Amino acid sequence: MKQALLLALSTWLAVPAAADIVVATAIIRANSIIEPSAVGLKRGDVAGVHSDLNSVIGLEARKAIYPGRPVRLSDVGAPALVERNQIVTLKYNTSGLVIETEGRSLARAGEGEPLRVMNLSSRSTITGKVLPDGSVLVSN
Repeated sequence: MKQALLLALSTWLAVPAAADIVVATAIIRANSIIEPSAVGLKRGDVAGVHSDLNSVIGLEARKAIYPGRPVRLSDVGAPALVERNQIVTLKYNTSGLVIETEGRSLARAGEGEPLRVMNLSSRSTITGKVLPDGSVLVSN
């Protein structure tokens, strides 16, 4: 009796719980901003997907998402402030000393995301974080 109860309990605990997940209701093209009409909620038990519409609306699709497909955490991100090959201001700030120069971005990136940039003066490639104004903060 005790073994049967433990088996029943372990079987019950192993069943994933269904919850609301965010799915695309229309084709969402890569690099486009997600509109409220393009997503909806559906019952499901998929791991690694968004479960709140408000956490997706206004973000940028990193790849194409087709109708009925769940919106994965890696499928969306902050809207890009910097485009590939764009000239950006590089800022280095340490102990009150601020150095600014120009660089060329090597990818697209949004606020707070890491970005590889080629320093136009030295031709070296560095990585920094995109700031809200589109400039890149380089740390040592």
